Amino acid sequence: MQIQKCKEIPLSILIVGAGHAAGQAAASLRQEKYEGEIIVFGDEPVLPYQRPPLSKAYLSGEQQQEKLLLRAATFYEKQNIEVKTSTSVTDINPQNSTIKIDDGEELSFEKLLIATGSRVRKINVSGSELDNVHYLRTIEDVDRIRSGMAKDKELVIVGGGYIGLEVAAIATQAGMKVRVLETEDRVLQRVTTPTMSNYYTRLHEKRGVRIHTQTRVIGFEGKSSVEKVICENDVFDADLVIVGIGIIPNSELAEKAGIACENGITVDERCQTSIPRIYAAGDCTNHPNPLLNRRLRLESVPNAMEQARVCAANMVGKDKTYSSIPWFWSDQYELKLQMVGFSSDGDSEVIRGDMDANQFSVFHVKENKVMAADSVNSPKDFMICKQLIGKEVDLDKLLDESVELKSLL
Repeated sequence: MQIQKCKEIPLSILIVGAGHAAGQAAASLRQEKYEGEIIVFGDEPVLPYQRPPLSKAYLSGEQQQEKLLLRAATFYEKQNIEVKTSTSVTDINPQNSTIKIDDGEELSFEKLLIATGSRVRKINVSGSELDNVHYLRTIEDVDRIRSGMAKDKELVIVGGGYIGLEVAAIATQAGMKVRVLETEDRVLQRVTTPTMSNYYTRLHEKRGVRIHTQTRVIGFEGKSSVEKVICENDVFDADLVIVGIGIIPNSELAEKAGIACENGITVDERCQTSIPRIYAAGDCTNHPNPLLNRRLRLESVPNAMEQARVCAANMVGKDKTYSSIPWFWSDQYELKLQMVGFSSDGDSEVIRGDMDANQFSVFHVKENKVMAADSVNSPKDFMICKQLIGKEVDLDKLLDESVELKSLL
């Protein structure tokens, strides 16, 4: 009697989402020598691309769409990675290890990565459906915004966070009349200290941007396209409105599948969800940070890329943990701001450099330890700042520019 061998089930890793985390994870899986099928599902009609330039070089027209791509189409072809664009995943079935896509097809997986990212928070006021009221999250969003940008037109930006201020810088340089409306007492209030908020307020006002704090939008008016922004105590003319009031993690698909979620998809230090075969990475995750001793949900490209690498390693059987100090950046006018850590973790600050010359670093310290740092046009200092986090330093030497920063390591 001849014994017939069972047919081997082909290995398959499916990636839901097509942003930074998804694109990096697919590439990293091949770098980790994974030979099975890899399929990436994205609801946009383009390959995985960079989002940070959308509010900067792409909005200004300096960078073309093809330059936004994380990797060219030929990369995915050579690496035998299938990217299904304009395709939404509608269901995940952890019990059967299957997903369903929007045309009804079901696909099986050995492992699954959820990298669904985040979406813009919508403003819920009358008139928000008028033409020329925009949000900025995708290439398509920016293309629509650019079509309405023109010299001397009135642009109203709702929200004084980094996206709003980056857009303000580009639009001002394009000759638009720009106004920023912020509900809080200062711009960037949720993410930085009064020192940095005041610095950026002065910077933008010197360039002609009109900033209004403690200003809440209650509606938009216009016949078919927006013409006025209605606030509690004022009314502003507007030819174009861009709303930037935060983002929301796309965790609904995971929640529907019974995966644990709390302010994002809950993962462990290996980027594994509550279901062992399913991983998550990027903006949609809530993860532990052992260096900061708390859980975080980060809206950060470095976080997405590093989590993706960790996921790929663990999906092929390695045991890799994610442990990094968060860092971010923002480009406004000719200035590059680089940030590491969270300024709220400090209780005092040391300013090194010249704020008036737009070249300085602000160190946020607690009990003589550097907890975070913000560097403007100081890339060399920033590289050392990243190494100083958590270290106890002599604050007088930190302040003294004649003392080399590197000597404090």
